[in-house]
Amino acid sequence: MTGKAQAAGVAARPVRTAAWSWWADVIASAGAFSLLIVVALWVRGGGVQGLRGWAAGLTSVGRLTGLVAADLLLIQVLLMARVPWIEGTYGQDTLARWHRVVGFVSFDLLLAHIVLITVGYAATDGVSVTGEAWSLVTTYPGVLLAVAGAAALAMVVLTSLRAARRRLRYEAWHLLHLYAYLGVGLALPHQLWTGADFTSSRAATLYWWTAYAACAGAVVAFRLGLPAWRTLRHRLTVASVVPEAPGVHSIYMRGRHLDRLPVRAGQFFQWRFLSGPGWSRGHPYSLSAVPREDMLRITVRSRGEGSEKVSELRQGTRVLIEGPYGRLTAARRTAPRVTMIASGIGITPLRTLLESLPYAPGEATLLFRARSAEDLVFRQELERLTAVRGLRVEYLLGPRGRAGSWLPAGFADDAKALRELVPDIAQHDVFVCGPDEWMQSVVRAARQAGVPAEHIHLERFTW
Repeated sequence: MTGKAQAAGVAARPVRTAAWSWWADVIASAGAFSLLIVVALWVRGGGVQGLRGWAAGLTSVGRLTGLVAADLLLIQVLLMARVPWIEGTYGQDTLARWHRVVGFVSFDLLLAHIVLITVGYAATDGVSVTGEAWSLVTTYPGVLLAVAGAAALAMVVLTSLRAARRRLRYEAWHLLHLYAYLGVGLALPHQLWTGADFTSSRAATLYWWTAYAACAGAVVAFRLGLPAWRTLRHRLTVASVVPEAPGVHSIYMRGRHLDRLPVRAGQFFQWRFLSGPGWSRGHPYSLSAVPREDMLRITVRSRGEGSEKVSELRQGTRVLIEGPYGRLTAARRTAPRVTMIASGIGITPLRTLLESLPYAPGEATLLFRARSAEDLVFRQELERLTAVRGLRVEYLLGPRGRAGSWLPAGFADDAKALRELVPDIAQHDVFVCGPDEWMQSVVRAARQAGVPAEHIHLERFTW
């Protein structure tokens, strides 16, 4: 539908789209099926028969924990390989949470594998546990490499604990996290040389080689190849840097064939600007305007070293891109009426959605939270949408009224205030973007106001 038709008050009613597509069931089923295959291969390899006797039983269970740990480790890698149909189905925030949980479970099973195998072998050979451990490391092919791989994975796990993450800069944490790939690679020789369950049958060999090849291929293709290809194809460069509000700048970028870039309003990229030291650090910024054939725009608040450097970019600076990512798009819409709730720079993806979504006058509401009027980003653009599209905007200005609230002073109850601001909020799709704790407060108020969980849409960028 054209902008003129929308301005005239004729809205294209959205087709109801299941936020949880059938792809989600396929992907989750594939992961569960891979674990069933691993268990079946263990059974076929004599795993159940090996449970007779406590020493042999420890060894057999140790084999199973090692196999499941290896499979989960590959699933963990695949979750963050940026495979488009996986990332597009779940979103990076959900995948990151699953990646974290699967990683801890996999590592716990890996530790159990090491302990059970060592104790089981020691009991079978009639030697001490320490003596058996030394024998395994020094005489079994690939075990020493596997120990080094386990140490790399242990470092990744320890630095992923919340207490450790609070003390680390994101860049340092991300660099250490890459050692997980090293851990996977170092474990492979041990599995192939001494892992009977990997080579006991053609089916086992085929499965494990296929699984490793698929994960490695996904990482190479989607973490490295696709971003490199899109960067070379579109050749983005900085066109200008424009101040929007105190500490907030918009970066306009020109490129080639941007109409062929598969990006939708509300999505984000990982951006790397070739402007000097630190260029390798990726920054996740959402598009702040509907993509044009020759122009993209992001808007950044200066909060740290990386974002401050972005505001100092010079015209002509080359840009590397990775993406697009994110599910905060029109595809998640399920109802004719929408409410957008933004805080600060969180307005960027929502402003883009408000420009691109179909709605009639009065069917879209924006609740924009900021500390003061001068902190309102895109105010003129929002007022233009109000005049042309019939957007309803409520500015919620001032410091937070109380701890745990998403509102400024003057509102006693968050859910009641939301119902007063948008009386029929329970029949709306609600899109939320802002700081993580603030979004949690918004979601809590929306649920108390009667909004179904499946009608609340947000993405978290915390690491």
